[in-house]
Amino acid sequence: MTETDMKKTGSNDIVAIGREVIALERAGLGELELSIGADFERAVRLILECRGKVVVCGIGKSGIVARKIAATLSSTGTPSVFLHPVEAAHGDMGMVTKGDIFLAVSKSGGDGDFSNLLPYLAGLGVRMIAITGNVESGIARASDVVLRADAGREACPMDIVPTTSTTVSLALGDALAVAVFRCRDFGREDFARLHPSGILGRKLLLTAGELMHCGDEMPLVDAGISLREALFEIIDKRLGCTGVTDSAGMLVGVITDGDLKRILIRDPGALDSPVGGLMTGDPRTTKAGVLATDALERMEMNPGGPITQLFVVDENGLPAGVIHIHDILRAGLK
Repeated sequence: MTETDMKKTGSNDIVAIGREVIALERAGLGELELSIGADFERAVRLILECRGKVVVCGIGKSGIVARKIAATLSSTGTPSVFLHPVEAAHGDMGMVTKGDIFLAVSKSGGDGDFSNLLPYLAGLGVRMIAITGNVESGIARASDVVLRADAGREACPMDIVPTTSTTVSLALGDALAVAVFRCRDFGREDFARLHPSGILGRKLLLTAGELMHCGDEMPLVDAGISLREALFEIIDKRLGCTGVTDSAGMLVGVITDGDLKRILIRDPGALDSPVGGLMTGDPRTTKAGVLATDALERMEMNPGGPITQLFVVDENGLPAGVIHIHDILRAGLK
């Protein structure tokens, strides 16, 4: 586009183009939603029954979609790999073994690169699923299940550039992956096991007990000591607060840096008063086995306003530790 053309295209026109693209792709997804039926169920059951892996194959823009589908299946408990059809014809077909499922992604279904693979797949007895916009294509005829990804009109003026069709194929792959892992009752622990080094895995596994400060690091004072002594405990433990316990060791209150400031502004002589009469009683707490992300939510959703520390108590109500919001941030959970 020349500079003159760009000047002719006003802001309103550009916004209209963007909205038109979204509308066309949304319409394609609407058609896809209505088409989900018995063939989709058959495809899901084929994958559930698979004793090998799912080999997802595609070329061009469909190849990019195929890579994403393979990655999503793998990350949700279905062993999957991406296979480029050209590379397959030059040796990589060896990764396909009996017991696998071959998932072909092709808008036209007439890719010549696939035709060389079909006899080999048939010889192995590999079951085949096709995601295609052409149910009469060679790929479709060779498949056990055909999932029609008829996008209607592409979101480009020439109705050529893969846009709506890739969106529809990608959504269909997501639907397959989610349906499969829900049928398998794939849970938090399963997902975290497959993401041991990533933030997603940490969010699903890391508990408050693993991040909390305990033992000598936990700030605690008896309800009978003075605010002055409690102040030293807060300064020494450097967590911005101290828990307050009764004679039985139960957590009955908390005093934070903010509480200290408000107390001393209101009564400068309060330093010699017992903390039991100055503390915030019935403090918000959590358990050691609670996910750190859930502990963070308790901090942020505190009825009196967000808090930055949360005491961890055991089943008897005795303080076991304290978790600070900075601990959660350092763990990369927010």
